[in-house]
This record gives sequence, structure tokens and C-alpha cells, in this order.
Amino acid sequence: MSASPAADPTGEAVRAVTNLVARYAELIDGGDFAGLGQLFAEAVFGGEGDAVVRGGQAVEGIFRSMVMVHDDGTPRTKHVTTNLQVEVDEGGEVATARSYVTVFQALPDLPLQPIVAGRYRDRFARREGRWVFVERRFVTDLVGDVHRHLRGGAAALGG
Repeated sequence: MSASPAADPTGEAVRAVTNLVARYAELIDGGDFAGLGQLFAEAVFGGEGDAVVRGGQAVEGIFRSMVMVHDDGTPRTKHVTTNLQVEVDEGGEVATARSYVTVFQALPDLPLQPIVAGRYRDRFARREGRWVFVERRFVTDLVGDVHRHLRGGAAALGG
């Protein structure tokens, strides 16, 4: 006999965290930078070093200033998140996740291609009964042709 989802706080936490990771990809690929700001309202966001932003307005602002939006209102990307590993603390109130990300892009005059590959390192917390991002750090491992995705090109990724 299996336990019900309500009796499995770790399983509930893993599902919630997995959904937050997927929601990020959906929002950025949809060009919903205000939604990204809401997703990271209580979080730190940035690369490996000290260059981070804190809070929803700052996160929304960084995406608006860095990511190009095309005629359809989107960046014309798909963020594919794989190798997701979620760990929940014994108390069930804090979780961490590690994952890979590959960003694909296509435009009418640009064939579908991977443009960036890297890793996410995330922290989450349960606040008032719901899971939220506390921190997202990204590491860029491989960079392709990002000139139609990021203002400033590869330099915007710190490369």
C-alpha cells in the first residue's frame, strides 16, 4: 500500500520544486519578465560570482535589459531543463536543486540551434504553506550564437 501524497511531505516538496523549475522555463520562453519577477520576488538571482540581483523588481529589470524580445513578444527560445536533482531537508521546509539547462533558439532566418548550455543551483523554502525560490545561481558552460538572444552577446553571460 502506498502513502497518499498528503502523507508524503518530501514527495510534495519535490513536486513543488520541480514545478517551480519548469515554471521558470515557461515564463522566460514566453517573454513574461513580470512573471519572472513574481517568481523571484523573495529570491537572489545571478551567476556564480558576486553579480546578483535581489527581489522581483530587480529580476524583472535584468531580464528586460538583457534578453531580446522578437516580433511575437518572446525571445524565441526553449529552455530545456534536465538532470534535475532535488533534495529536501529533514524538516521539509528547505530544499535544494541542481539541474542542467540547454537553451535552444530559432527565428525565421535562424535555424533551430542550441545557444547556451549550463547548470542551475537553486534553493527553495516553504513559506506560508507554499514553496518559493530563495536563490538561483547559474553557471554557463557552453556558449553558441547568442547575438539574437542577449543584448551584449556572450559578454552578457560573463564570457
